[in-house]
Amino acid sequence: MYFILSLAISVLLGPVLIPYLKKLKFGQTVREEGPKSHYIKTGTPTMGGVMFLIAILVSFLISRRFSSNATFVIAALFGFGIIGFIDDFKKVVLKRSLGLRAYEKIILQFIVALALSMYHAKTSTLGTYINMPFMESNFNMAFLYMPFLLVVFIASTNSVNLTDGLDGLASGVTIIATLALSLIAKKLGFIDISLIGFIICGGCLGFLYYNKYPAKVFMGDTGSLALGGAFAAMTIRINMPFLIPIVGFIYFLESISVILQVSSFKLFKKRIFKMAPIHHHFELCGWKETKVVLLFYIITLIMSLIGYYSI
Repeated sequence: MYFILSLAISVLLGPVLIPYLKKLKFGQTVREEGPKSHYIKTGTPTMGGVMFLIAILVSFLISRRFSSNATFVIAALFGFGIIGFIDDFKKVVLKRSLGLRAYEKIILQFIVALALSMYHAKTSTLGTYINMPFMESNFNMAFLYMPFLLVVFIASTNSVNLTDGLDGLASGVTIIATLALSLIAKKLGFIDISLIGFIICGGCLGFLYYNKYPAKVFMGDTGSLALGGAFAAMTIRINMPFLIPIVGFIYFLESISVILQVSSFKLFKKRIFKMAPIHHHFELCGWKETKVVLLFYIITLIMSLIGYYSI
């Protein structure tokens, strides 16, 4: 019911929000070093993540499921979403395609991640233990627990942000991955986490209606950082953060491709990929944007099934 509610609100907000973003001239500024085929996207309204954030918040408030687990995920969603909003605002107002400076973004992400990690560490029923996929035993992170949570939050948010480079890619992958997490949460007895996951899926699906190729609106960092934060929060709250490289395999792949590309160029002055993140590599190999997106959807679906049966 709340999935449908979130979906409906998101869809209904489109005809209101998209023209408003155009009126404010909140258009995307495409990076000059990006694929030339993306130049046509310049001017497409960004900050569309506000659309599904409103849908998720309204649905959450109507559900009145204000448990600590659900509130934790919502706090992560909006905590990182606010950082993304600031980043997008600098892009569209100052016309700086990179938005916040790297160190500014990391500092803000660190502050939000630290607050969330401290709260979780104090309220987690397993203490510093986490559950492992494919294993019945727990693993004690001990003194590495807090630094580990910080890495999970920051890496997840930036990975989803890197994935948001093609029409419908980040939103579609997130729908599949979050749906898998919701079913896993239900399987483990975290009904409140499952509910929030379905609400997030509904909001993203409504947004995908306008974000599919050719996109009428982009989610911007407002949406991608928010979704990354919520995804990390869900895995952390069900004590299964190591599900991220499985269920969120595409996020992981996008980040690794950038790390390998930068490392290879700095060390050997050679590039592994034609362009990173890896979805741009496939584009420059001659693949249509829609083909790359469909492939990544299928991979996410397969990895999500593996993640579900690893519990």
